[in-house]
Amino acid sequence: MKIECITIFPEMFAPLEHSIIGRAQKNELFSFNTIYLRNFAVNEYGQVDDSPYGGEPGMVLRPEPLARAIRSTHVKEDGGKVIYLTADGVPLTHKIVSDLSKESHLVLVCGHYKGIDERIREDYVDMEISIGDFVVSGGELPAMLLTDAVVRLLPGALGHKESGDTDSFAQGPLGWPVYTRPEVFEGKSVPEVLLSGHHKRISEWRTAESLKRTKERRPDIYEKLQIDTKFGTQ
Repeated sequence: MKIECITIFPEMFAPLEHSIIGRAQKNELFSFNTIYLRNFAVNEYGQVDDSPYGGEPGMVLRPEPLARAIRSTHVKEDGGKVIYLTADGVPLTHKIVSDLSKESHLVLVCGHYKGIDERIREDYVDMEISIGDFVVSGGELPAMLLTDAVVRLLPGALGHKESGDTDSFAQGPLGWPVYTRPEVFEGKSVPEVLLSGHHKRISEWRTAESLKRTKERRPDIYEKLQIDTKFGTQ
């Protein structure tokens, strides 16, 4: 897989050189590249933005640099996808991440200021993704989050593939509580069932705790699980 990010702040992506994502790059499970948008500027001063038509405050990334930057990746010829990270995109889900992990080439467009010219969104962008109902200063942090989420699903990225299979959202509900040594910490003990060695009881406990946590913290997901179970779609 190839992932490329179009940005005016390529230095922000240093965290992707570490941990699971860094190892995945070293093991050549995927390649990552930043594309400096100012290399495609409209003038010698490196201009890539301008004031919006209509008179509202703020700036907008111009279409010419973005179009040239996207075309330079040859993502369309590769059959890949161009993704724009934006607060008004569709909410990022495990299903979307899983689908994107099967792509061969992703180009992530990192917006800034008031966003990017709408004509780029209409003619060049394949998907628009939001990481939550809030606004951050630019698309770099969302792009890193999306990259991390996608790469960890690539075969070989995790030391134990089964670890990802039991993450929150991977099978629908949130994950269950987990414990490790010591058995007693500050007067609180590990649940007895986890020490029993009884695999069926442990599995039942995990399922119950997972559903309990989902009901308490994400009632929207819990309700959907109940509907899916009722109609046999899960």
